[in-house]
Amino acid sequence: MSYQPTDKFVFPKWANYFLPLILMTAVGAGTVVPPIVMWGGSAETQNVGYQPTQPVPYSHALHVGKLGLDCTYCHNTVKDAGFAAIPATDVCINCHAPAENADGTPTKVAGVHQASLHLRPVWESYQTGKAIPWVKVHDLADYAYFNHSAHVNKGVGCVSCHGRVDKMGSPVTGESIVGVYQAENLSMGWCLECHRAPEKHLRPIDKVTVMDWSPLDDERVQSAIAAGELREGDADAAQLWLGKKLKAEYQINNATYMQACSTCHR
Repeated sequence: MSYQPTDKFVFPKWANYFLPLILMTAVGAGTVVPPIVMWGGSAETQNVGYQPTQPVPYSHALHVGKLGLDCTYCHNTVKDAGFAAIPATDVCINCHAPAENADGTPTKVAGVHQASLHLRPVWESYQTGKAIPWVKVHDLADYAYFNHSAHVNKGVGCVSCHGRVDKMGSPVTGESIVGVYQAENLSMGWCLECHRAPEKHLRPIDKVTVMDWSPLDDERVQSAIAAGELREGDADAAQLWLGKKLKAEYQINNATYMQACSTCHR
């Protein structure tokens, strides 16, 4: 039978080799993409209000808000490391020593004993050497790089990312305790808002852990108000004025670096 020409397009034979490649790509994307999307958008990484149940009902409102503990007393790595360390049990025991050891003998550890079943996991951890299984609240996806020390040492306050933790939980022992929750969505767009205009969030480094700090409390701002450079009571204007000065003082990187993909994805 002779070949009959046609106006219809016919793929050449070599195009058949693309079929396995297309199928492999589709299967691979179907396997990899959904987990990435689900993990990146999960409650553990981006959901505002995410509040896991902790093994110990620790109240930041009591310890930070009422007793005045500084954030770095427990999270003592934030100024030197990329992560905020969860405090070791020994830190808790400094104040909450159990009344007796597991065998019933009086404990030799000095401290303030509070007869509360809520503290039982702390005492058991101290006696057995096993870590308390705290549940991480602010958990960025693995493809995002974040360094606590780089932010803390450049004047970004704890409250900017974590919210008013000094109000999270009951300040009075015995009342219902609400644990720490995720106050911001931690999305890339949210991070870039600060990276594009860091002056909106910068503060003096010695005020980084002060939850209720206001730019109006700064001496330089008060001098500028007295000189007529700023309007009294305008906290937003004061923040921008002070933030720009701190941005230059701290030698914050330029906008190109701050928004580069490699800055946060390494």
